[in-house]
Amino acid sequence: MNKSYLLIPLMLFALTASLWAGRADKPNIILILTDDQGYGDVQAHGHPYLQTPHLNRLREESVRFDNFYVSASCSPTRAALMTGMHEFRSGVTHTLPPRQGVYLEATLVPELLKKADYRTGFIGKWHMGDGAGHEPADRGFDWVSTNQMGPRKHFDPTMIRNGKREVVEGYREDIYFDDAMTFIEESVRSADSGQGEQPFFLYLNTYSPHTPLAAPEKFIKPFRDAGLNDTHATYLAMIENIDYNLGRLMAFLSENDLDEDTIVIFMNDNGVTEGLDVYNADMRGCKCTIWEGGSRAMSFWRWPDQWSPQTRTELTAHLDVLPTLCELAGVAIPEGLAAELEGYSLLPLLQGDTGGWAHGDRYLFHHVARWPSGLAAEHKYAMAGVRQGGYLLIRSDDCGTEACEPYQSQCTTLRMVRYNELQTTTYAKGSAQYHWGVTPKNRWALYNVKDDPGCIQNLAGLEPGRVREMAAVYDAWWDEVFPVMMARGGDEGDPDVGRRASEQSKAWKGPTTDKKQ
Repeated sequence: MNKSYLLIPLMLFALTASLWAGRADKPNIILILTDDQGYGDVQAHGHPYLQTPHLNRLREESVRFDNFYVSASCSPTRAALMTGMHEFRSGVTHTLPPRQGVYLEATLVPELLKKADYRTGFIGKWHMGDGAGHEPADRGFDWVSTNQMGPRKHFDPTMIRNGKREVVEGYREDIYFDDAMTFIEESVRSADSGQGEQPFFLYLNTYSPHTPLAAPEKFIKPFRDAGLNDTHATYLAMIENIDYNLGRLMAFLSENDLDEDTIVIFMNDNGVTEGLDVYNADMRGCKCTIWEGGSRAMSFWRWPDQWSPQTRTELTAHLDVLPTLCELAGVAIPEGLAAELEGYSLLPLLQGDTGGWAHGDRYLFHHVARWPSGLAAEHKYAMAGVRQGGYLLIRSDDCGTEACEPYQSQCTTLRMVRYNELQTTTYAKGSAQYHWGVTPKNRWALYNVKDDPGCIQNLAGLEPGRVREMAAVYDAWWDEVFPVMMARGGDEGDPDVGRRASEQSKAWKGPTTDKKQ
């Protein structure tokens, strides 16, 4: 990678970093989480338009978890990632306040890593609660950089760095990665100045390619020239900008002798969004759906000379990040937290264990949630799913209760898909019947998503025993987690969670067939 990628002078840093490299007994950790990028939105996963050489290289040099899942939207994924618990256990059931905020008694990854003397840094999108006690600096991060107006300010944003505000020229994600290198530089200088061999943990969250869409014109033009519309061209441009910045960061680590001491993890936070109708790696569903494409994520873990690049197909998830990082750092997980964890350490898989993972028969539980507040119990089976191995048992349907109908929620869309045969909705322009499709009323559907990622063949009639077993496991899980979720704020707020019914909701005239069928 070319040194010209670097935007800040690093001569002095290179000297101190080279002296420091290899001395710490714990690895540095960089966790990059992108916002609304899909599993298929990388060239190496078959995308027909994207050129992502740095993501391709990272993937090639990583342990690749190819059966890896997150939640179906932003805040739930972040909550599960940072707590190691299903998002319901932390009270997070929406992306809008008050249900986006992790309950205050929860323990987050940076708080645990600080017990192992890690210096912790946060950059970018937070989306896990606002106000006193909820901010990144309140949840274990020593160094924080965010920007005003979140996803709505792409160029020349007002950055808030450790409480100080400053307008910074440039594109937001470029600034994020500049700040990442600044944090790393400061961390290494601090360690080399006699304060001990302190490793760092950096949690870097992009806003790209979340809407509203915007990117430097040089990234958009090639896609527009290829005949893509402005939405698709800009969405893909934002991803190629992430790739460009990943290249800068990887060059930075290499040129400053930090490569071998640093684990780089790259993930996306939910299914595809504005690129759905361009490419979705043959999967059905997008962000905020219960289908395969709503939650499958890329998950690349790179540690040179420690982990051999390989593809792992075990069922894994964002829930596994916390226990894995704690084991890598030598941090004991508190007993109270351990009892609520739904994740497992991935270290045996990262180290190439071929003897069979102890958790190979695990279950993962999905729920799109986002119900109108006060109606949690009625939505037990609305957009819900459970996984084991390569199987996905789902109900993609509305809740079926009249109390929900006046409010805008995911149920609104599914009612319109079923009864009005809606063709165009969020992200799906003409493909809503497929990507937001509904399953048979009041029944589970079963798919082997490894053989059938498009979820075409419903196997429920062929494997009734598997359906009964997985459905019973889901029921037991819901009964256990529901009172915890309620106690921690997962059903709070006004019924519409701050938004009245959308034009779609107002246009809906009710079902044209019996809802009980």
